Amino acid sequence: MEPATMGPGAPGNGVRPATAPRAVLGSGVSLHASDIGVLVVYFVFVIGVGVWSSVRASRGTIGGYFLAGRSMSWWPIGASLMSSNVGSGLFIGLAGTGAAGGLAVGGFEWNATWLLLALGWIFVPVYIAAGVVTMPQYLKKRFGGQRIQVYMSVLSLILYIFTKISTDIFSGALFVQMALGWNLYLSTVVLLVVTAVYTIAGGLTAVIYTDALQTVIMVGGALVLMFLGFQEVGWYPGLEQRYRQAIPNATVPNTTCHLPRADAFHMLRDPVNGDIPWPGLIFGLTVLATWCWCTDQVIVQRSLSAKNLSHAKGGSVLGGYLKILPMFFIVMPGMISRALYPDEVGCVDPDVCQRICGARVGCSNIAYPKLVIALMPVGLRGLMIAVILAALMSSLTSIFNSSSTLFAIDVWQRLRRKATEQELMVVGRVFVVFLVVVSILWIPIIQSSNSGQLFDYIQSVTSYLAPPITALFLMAIFCKRVTEPGAFWGLMSGLVVGLLRMILEFSYPVPACGEVDRRPAVLKDLHYLYFALLLCGLTAVVIVAVSLCTAPIPEEKLARLTWWTRHHPQPELEKEVPEGAPGTPEMPSGVRPAGGEAAECCSQAQERQAGPCRRCGRLLGAWLCGLPGHPEPALSPEDAAARSQALTSIAEEPLWRSVCDVQAILLLAINVFLWGYFA
Repeated sequence: MEPATMGPGAPGNGVRPATAPRAVLGSGVSLHASDIGVLVVYFVFVIGVGVWSSVRASRGTIGGYFLAGRSMSWWPIGASLMSSNVGSGLFIGLAGTGAAGGLAVGGFEWNATWLLLALGWIFVPVYIAAGVVTMPQYLKKRFGGQRIQVYMSVLSLILYIFTKISTDIFSGALFVQMALGWNLYLSTVVLLVVTAVYTIAGGLTAVIYTDALQTVIMVGGALVLMFLGFQEVGWYPGLEQRYRQAIPNATVPNTTCHLPRADAFHMLRDPVNGDIPWPGLIFGLTVLATWCWCTDQVIVQRSLSAKNLSHAKGGSVLGGYLKILPMFFIVMPGMISRALYPDEVGCVDPDVCQRICGARVGCSNIAYPKLVIALMPVGLRGLMIAVILAALMSSLTSIFNSSSTLFAIDVWQRLRRKATEQELMVVGRVFVVFLVVVSILWIPIIQSSNSGQLFDYIQSVTSYLAPPITALFLMAIFCKRVTEPGAFWGLMSGLVVGLLRMILEFSYPVPACGEVDRRPAVLKDLHYLYFALLLCGLTAVVIVAVSLCTAPIPEEKLARLTWWTRHHPQPELEKEVPEGAPGTPEMPSGVRPAGGEAAECCSQAQERQAGPCRRCGRLLGAWLCGLPGHPEPALSPEDAAARSQALTSIAEEPLWRSVCDVQAILLLAINVFLWGYFA
């Protein structure tokens, strides 16, 4: 995962993402009336919460629509951090990686706890003090210029559309097809339309509240399946015994591919020969996780919607506790599935695997759907389908909202510098519709890739483009000497090196069991987690070297933009309402929408002449787009300055700061204990 980068499909871990099912799961399982009832109740609840939160949301301003009015409490933020990251692709892929290689992949989830706390205690205070809505916007304020902001915005949108959206859609719809026999295309379109409606109408408020509901459903349903699975294998001792004996009948002669790993129940593995070497898991993964949890718009946007810094920290703590759970309700059920069904989930013969699931490199990714269909009784099967739908819809809505934020704030404002706030509201919502259309058109391309190789390439993209971004943000926040040329050329050098490795991944796919490994040493012997660490270091060296050769940024221009200057007062010239403040326009100070009163009079006259149907249609359209019936009153300079100070304040009440600190220490203690226990 996260998302995609940090999850099971990342290149080099020897496990292939989900592919089209063939024989094993059949053409679908007929649903009992109680299963259908559970699904109906699920959809009613989700739509109800979406409508309720849309009605109560502040949807007519930049801050209201894109940052939920900066009014969110800690508990929906924490739940949304979890569900935004755990998409349907993670359920399919993480369980598949667990089935193939054991517990180590759970380290991807446990590593997130540390970075979530870094988000709340280190990164978010700087972002709030800077008064930004998007991450490219922060880089523009920090370095000046436009090229870094444009590069980051375009790169993020491309990654969202062609990696996160596509993998989640395909994995979720594939699960529905496996379990129900529904048409893949039709089920995907229906899910996309349902998610898009409340995302467009309610903005981030609707997304976060529905995410909170989806998290409860997701965790509850997955825990039920976990208990049923453990009951079937004889709990943890039984899993250890049966997993080590999970050898398929059809094997490849003179190979050991069919044998479960001897270190399957160890988290920390050999640094040279391990499938997930422990230095890579601890240090290399942290590079990718920092990008995912501390600089990615989808995640950071949730924390920026908090009422204050204490609520943002509380959300990070809750998210950290929730991220401990996937090891138990996703990774271990994947291992249980291999222990129960070794011939299907653990197949290694390329021809047999091709017949079972359509992929010659293995069928471990059918582990979770296979367990659901085989173990879940009537009624609970509907619950598990609701769990996967919850994972799919929560991650999609998060990506839709964050993508529309990036496009409206960083791209559209670059094209139309005098765009009014209402125009940005409409553009953001229209962009969500565009994303839905692109997602639907992208489905046949994914369907045609039965080999699963397309997903390998998608995971490669994020794995090799993330380390330079991590290096840039770390240097921007902690090193005041870094300049715009250094940041830009560091990004470009990291991009070139990352693309070279990615092209090699395209050219030399991982061989199936029994095939000769003809990959060059840089692929075969340099694990992708080690490569991420080296690429991050290389980018940092280039950033520092070029920055030292250029003039430093004046100290006064770094006020509230780095860790060391986050408490500095704002310069007089910049004491205006921060971008994204509720009730304030996203435009230069003093520019107001032209002809506001005249437009209002004209619209009122037209409405009186129009029939009731047309009038209702206009009112509905205006509500969906968050357009108020009357213009917002302009703020006086004093009010604007007071609001600016409140929205960029990182002050905390001593009591709640201490509560958050104690909870963070407790969370880290639990995390360290679990690492030690399973190491």
